[in-house]
Amino acid sequence: MARRKKIYEGKAKILYEGPEPGTIVQYFKDDATAFNAQKKDVIEGKGVLNNRLSEFFMTGLNTIGVPTHFIKRLNMREQLVRAAEIIPLEIIVRNFAAGSLSKRLGIEEGTPLPRPIVEYCYKDDKLGDPLVTEEHIAAFGWASQQDMDDIVALALRVNDYLSGLMYGVGIRLVDFKIEIGRVYDGDFQRLIVADEISPDSMRLWDMESGQKLDKDVFRQDLGNLTDAYTEVARRLGVMPKTATHAPKPKLIN
Repeated sequence: MARRKKIYEGKAKILYEGPEPGTIVQYFKDDATAFNAQKKDVIEGKGVLNNRLSEFFMTGLNTIGVPTHFIKRLNMREQLVRAAEIIPLEIIVRNFAAGSLSKRLGIEEGTPLPRPIVEYCYKDDKLGDPLVTEEHIAAFGWASQQDMDDIVALALRVNDYLSGLMYGVGIRLVDFKIEIGRVYDGDFQRLIVADEISPDSMRLWDMESGQKLDKDVFRQDLGNLTDAYTEVARRLGVMPKTATHAPKPKLIN
């Protein structure tokens, strides 16, 4: 498909105009960033893995009735998605203490939380995506109370789905973040899961060894990020268990 006008370029993806009105082509880059882009690198193959994994998770959510922006994967690095008005919040769901929660509250990393905790960050790279409350969200009009009720319900359904999926392949879903978009059918508004769901936006630990299989590998210099993401893809059946590189074409007699 012909490349169209670039709409936006972020740290991990580029958005282009889609082939039909109301669609967008989402391109996954190999760029890796951490600590609000203070640490940067290019990790070969990361974009391909995130494209395939996000396709897998979004398709699964669509199947169980959780609406997403995902339409179809176009190629190794691009997918076609529905255009949506993105609510300027990162929705974080935490099942175990880790990262900023451990630092803020002095809770040992890995401590199980009494129940999933939903947090919100205001999406602004210049401000470092600060933590905000529902009071801030209501006061500044980022989302209505009905929106917030729907957002929490969506986030917890995503958590149930991802937690069970990961548990089945021996991975602990520590936490994750999603973005929510608004779409309109006439005068009727719906909220959908947007952006991406990939190891870039989760914390994933092996249940036996505690090995990290997410972007903390890059943040903390724990090894090869592509190897970690490939392991997640293999366990989920997204990639063949024996494949280490893309297979070469074979001649058929």
